[in-house]
Amino acid sequence: MKELIEYMAKALVDHPDQVSIKEIAGEKTLIYELRVGQGDLGKIIGKEGRTAKAMRTIIAAAAMKQGKRAQLEILE
Repeated sequence: MKELIEYMAKALVDHPDQVSIKEIAGEKTLIYELRVGQGDLGKIIGKEGRTAKAMRTIIAAAAMKQGKRAQLEILE
């Protein structure tokens, strides 16, 4: 799932080399910290937060198939 987040994020930003993802695994919850380069945060969030919401929905659906919960944190 980490690769999926990385793929989506790199396709949206101007500086794909500055995208990094950290996975924090709990017993039933996975937390992904997505860090993007300076100035790229708006591209990941999207207009009215729609892009971020879509990414979080995809991540949650993929995690449910594995019987887990997932949360995506977006940081600059």
